[in-house]
Amino acid sequence: MTKTKSLTISAMFVALCVVLPIALHSVANAGQILLPMHLPVLLCGMACGWPYGLACGILGPLLSSLFTGMPPMAILPSMICELAAYGFVTGLLSRKINTGLKILDIYIPLLCAMIAGRLFFGLLNALIFRAGSYTFSIWLTASFVTSLPGIIIQLVFVPVIIYILRKAKLITYPA
Repeated sequence: MTKTKSLTISAMFVALCVVLPIALHSVANAGQILLPMHLPVLLCGMACGWPYGLACGILGPLLSSLFTGMPPMAILPSMICELAAYGFVTGLLSRKINTGLKILDIYIPLLCAMIAGRLFFGLLNALIFRAGSYTFSIWLTASFVTSLPGIIIQLVFVPVIIYILRKAKLITYPA
C-alpha cells in the first residue's frame, strides 16, 4: 500500500473517531459501553500498520476532545494512551502474525491489542493518572464488564470490515 493511500485511510479512521461518538451521543454512556473510538483505531492499525495505528490512537481522541468535548479532558490522557496501544499493537502484530489461516491472522492481533490496551490503561491509571484511587475492581468493571457490548462489537465487526476492505482491494494487510 502506498504512503498516500495509508495516510488517506488513516485520516478517514481519525475522522471516524470524531464522528462515531457524536452519532452515539444520544445513547446514555455510549462511550463507556460501545467504545466508538476503539473500532476505528483497531481497524487503522490493522489496515495501515503500526505507525498509522499509533497516530490514529493519539489523534482520534485528541481531536474529538478538542472539537466535541468527548472524551472530557480529565480522562483524555489515559484514553490517548489506551488507544495508542491498540493502534500500535494491532498494526505491529498484523504484520508479524502469519498462521496461514486468515481468520486467525486477524483475531490474534485483535485480541492481543484489546488485552494490551486494557492492561496499559489500567496500569497508567493505577500508577499515574488516578494513583491511589484506582482499584482492581474499578479497572475490571470499566475494562470488561461495562464495555462488554463494545468488546463484542469489536470482535464481530473488525474481522468483517477487514475482510471487506481486503475484498475491495483497499488494503492488502494482513496478507
